Amino acid sequence: MDLSTELVKLPALEQEWQRRVRSEPGFLFGIHQAVGGPFHIVYPRQFEKNLRSFQEVLAAHRIPGRVYYGKKANKAGCWLDVVADADGSVDVASEPELVHALAHGVRGRDIGVTGAAKSAGLLRLAARHDCVVAVDALDELERLATIAETAGRVRILLRCLPPNAPHSRFGLSETDLRQAVTRCGHLAAVDLIGFSFHLDGYQVRPRAELAYDLIALCAKAKAQGHPISAISLGGGFACSYLSPEDWAGFTGGEELFHAGKRFEKFYPYAQGPNGAAMLDAILGTGFDGRPLAGHLRANDIELFLEPGRALLIDAGFTAFPVLGFKRHADHGITTVQGLSMSVSEQWKGSEFLPDPILLPRNADAAAVPVAACVGGSSCMEYDMLTWRKIIFPQPPQFGDLLLYPNTAGYQMDKNESEFHQLPLPPKVVVTADGDRLTWRLDR
Repeated sequence: MDLSTELVKLPALEQEWQRRVRSEPGFLFGIHQAVGGPFHIVYPRQFEKNLRSFQEVLAAHRIPGRVYYGKKANKAGCWLDVVADADGSVDVASEPELVHALAHGVRGRDIGVTGAAKSAGLLRLAARHDCVVAVDALDELERLATIAETAGRVRILLRCLPPNAPHSRFGLSETDLRQAVTRCGHLAAVDLIGFSFHLDGYQVRPRAELAYDLIALCAKAKAQGHPISAISLGGGFACSYLSPEDWAGFTGGEELFHAGKRFEKFYPYAQGPNGAAMLDAILGTGFDGRPLAGHLRANDIELFLEPGRALLIDAGFTAFPVLGFKRHADHGITTVQGLSMSVSEQWKGSEFLPDPILLPRNADAAAVPVAACVGGSSCMEYDMLTWRKIIFPQPPQFGDLLLYPNTAGYQMDKNESEFHQLPLPPKVVVTADGDRLTWRLDR
């Protein structure tokens, strides 16, 4: 079988800046020569474009609100610089994340603190810097109230357990939520400003419905004297990495993968509505003859949201130097410098499906395409960046670069490791200044 004609292709959707960076003669090879190993390219201008698209939807619906960048999606500092300058906000869940945001100029009042039970140090920092804290449990509320007595008055959201996710470990049950609302009325240093939730999946209607339900809850809490002003939708804003046609043609059959590897599920790599368009659809969802946005305005409720991946879509990619290539049965195995932990989907028992792109040091127009999987440079059998057999225009060779597109959201550093004492791939910030591309290491 000629695999180069039988295998499915899944070319990534790309922005112009991505094509420009990889086609600039010698640019990426120059970075590789400087850093010596795998590296991540990050592009803050795209992040800013994504952030402003959400802000513009809020403005179009005449809804006051805050777009909190879910910092866990990528550790780079360059995103925080954009947030600070573009009237954005940051969602953090640890002391180092909070300190990092402050160090890049994000004001405490523009930082939200979420996550499970939080450390005393994190709660103290949050209170000192006027952050908004999403409280997840009754005992956390009591700890925060004690800390706030000396650290400073604190604004909180109460995180609700979604009715369709009763077994989630996050959020307050209906009973605990009622107790928390009542308790807040007796805590001198705690201001209950609203409620938050987070839903798995990427559906519009469930988010709109729960937000609508929380508006009624806000009205009840406001009637009890609480300074209610906000609801947080959490994250889960859809993104697309592939065209709908290519995604629809992907079957996931084991014949497509090295060693007949099987996967139970994949991220939905083509879906919609995406990003800010999904927010627009949520706000436009109707209830009682009025869109959700109208209900928010009528009740003086501002909307918080916490997109991570959706702010990072199209904002970065990863380059792995090729170490070698060998034939294996009906396909080849390419080994790259670096580890599959730098493409984190593999470490969730799944596969990052957009096709990696071969950037050869010496292009061979007469070469015959080959199919190959991609392995990391560790001694572990399961250290595979790509189990799927990818069609490359020529056999990868030592010194080439293999580019993984669109890795900024959760792929680059979620599971990164210094296994084998290998250094972590640095993040390289690329800037386009007219006809000139420049780069620097991220701080």
